[in-house]
Amino acid sequence: MLHHVEVWVPELGRAVWSWGWLLGELGWVPYREWAVGRSWRFGETYIVVEESPAVSAARHERCRPGVNHLAFHVYGRERVDAIVEAAPRYGWGLLFPERHPYAGGSGHYAAYLEDGAGFEVELVNSR
Repeated sequence: MLHHVEVWVPELGRAVWSWGWLLGELGWVPYREWAVGRSWRFGETYIVVEESPAVSAARHERCRPGVNHLAFHVYGRERVDAIVEAAPRYGWGLLFPERHPYAGGSGHYAAYLEDGAGFEVELVNSR
């Protein structure tokens, strides 16, 4: 089982606003808070967003070596669609809109979102 994922962000306030909303929509709950970071928990796994002084760029580049995106289960197409509809109000944009909701291939109902700092998530219909 995955223990945690730590995402270094260029602006904590913006990350808390966008990631906090999205993770809340997906059933994650606030876990810990400190001056330069926040975390949300789902079961035993948690996700951290942290504004580290060691961050070396103002934007994540998902096409470079490293993590491309995080993928989450979403139960029901209607739920995927509702999150996609609300996402722009929280700083998330739809990637591959011309192929949405099958950008991952036929039979793979999912949404690919990117936040203002360049981080991508995939919301996979799991029903």
